[in-house]
Parts: sequence; structure tokens; C-alpha cells
Amino acid sequence: MSDPNPTARRRSLVVVAVAAVLAAAGVTLLNRTPAEAAISLPPTHPVFDYQLGGAYDVPAGVDVVSRDRSASPAAGKYNICYVNAFQVQPGEQGQWDSDLLLRDAQGNLVIDQDWKEPLLDLRTDQQRERIAAKVNGWIDGCARAGYQAIEPDNYDSYTRSKSLLSTADAKAFLKLLADHAHAQELAIAQKNTLELAGDRKAVGLDFAIAEQCGEYNECAGYVNAFGDNVLVIEYTDEGLTKACGGFGDRLGIVRRDVAVSTPGTAGYVRKTC
Repeated sequence: MSDPNPTARRRSLVVVAVAAVLAAAGVTLLNRTPAEAAISLPPTHPVFDYQLGGAYDVPAGVDVVSRDRSASPAAGKYNICYVNAFQVQPGEQGQWDSDLLLRDAQGNLVIDQDWKEPLLDLRTDQQRERIAAKVNGWIDGCARAGYQAIEPDNYDSYTRSKSLLSTADAKAFLKLLADHAHAQELAIAQKNTLELAGDRKAVGLDFAIAEQCGEYNECAGYVNAFGDNVLVIEYTDEGLTKACGGFGDRLGIVRRDVAVSTPGTAGYVRKTC
């Protein structure tokens, strides 16, 4: 009997072959349909660098780099594109419609006091869709630039919202971004927010980027949810020691200064296990 769909069969064979090649190279393909098969996760146990404060020459041996969406990806590396998805970057408030900024009952902006960033208002489907349209435009830019993954920051903004935002708001919004990232053949990370890691599959999150999980004894929780697909940033030597002691043979772990500054500037720190 002739094959009723030879084109589909050939496509499936190609997907299997590509998966085998990537697996041999240490890159994990997600278990997705053939149309989504180009999405890949970072290699497990990579040498990792976190360059949000400014792009610089990649240190020897580094496999995975995270950079701000305004920077170009590093040639020949697995590149993660950082976007501030739940809050407004300093200096960018004027780029947002005023009604998309979260306000309290007195009409005052709700601000992340540590970083002086206004929170975005995720309380309705319409608000989330309008905000996602803007952030998804950034994700499209990351895809065009050649990034392989997205790092949407401040998933936990609801914890700083004066109880105006809920976990349901955060998850519903991030799912909009995850669906769009996958349509662009990009993996998407859960950034911090260990308390929601159990919902990663429902939201559509592929791997984790965890700050200070060594310092706060949270690395095991991320591993329970994501396996070895976890990248870790520590900001103290104590945190680095703890993370490396427990997971240095499994995860990509780097110690950076809090400002994630560039080499040659005051305060620059970069260490690995």
C-alpha cells in the first residue's frame, strides 16, 4: 500500500534526525510537534555567563550567555534574551500607556522599591493582552537577532503589588508570552518565583533561571520542577559555595556582582564552581 502522507512522514524523519544530532551536541529538544521541533533548551551543566549590565567578550569555555534584549547575541553560543516583562525599565515609563501601569486605591503608581520600577497592571484579560502585545514585540526582536530563548523577568511582581495582583494574573500573562515565544521557536525560562514552579507545564515554561537559590536553599526546589535545566546566578561567595556544593556537577552556576557590570569596571565579579 502506498504511504497516504509521504510528506508528513519525511518531515517526521527529519525531526528525528535533527533531534539525534542536537542530543549528541548536548542540546535538549523539547517534546513538541514537528512544527515546534526547532525549539531547544540550553545544554545541561553548561558554563554560564550573565551579562545583563552590558555585553562583553565571552570568557573562555562559556556555553550559555544571557544578555539584555538591546544587545546582540554572542556568536556561537546558546543565547538567552532578557526582557523585563512584568515591570517597567527605568527611563521607559513614557513608552507605556498610562492605564497599563498598576495604581493603588489613591491613584499612586505601585513601585518595586528595590529597582524603582513601576509594576504593570495584569488584572484583566484585556490589560494582559495589551501588555503582552508590547512584550511579544520585544520577543520577536530577540528571535530576529538570533537568540534561542527568552528570560522574562519579574514573574513575582505580584508579591510587590500591595495585593492588587494575584498568582493567577501572573500565570495567565506569562502563558501569553510563552505561547508567543514557542511560536517563534524560542524556549522560555521561569525566572525565580519558586512558589509557582509546580505550574511550569501549565504555563508553558521550559527551563529555570534562579537567582540566589544557593544562598536561600532553593536550588533543590527548582531541580525538582525542571530537572537539570536550571541556570543559577549567585551574588555572594557564600551563595556560590552552597550552590556549587550541592549542584555544581549538574547545573550551570555563576557568581556575579549585583550590578552585573562589565570587566574593567569597579565592582566587577565573575566566578564559577
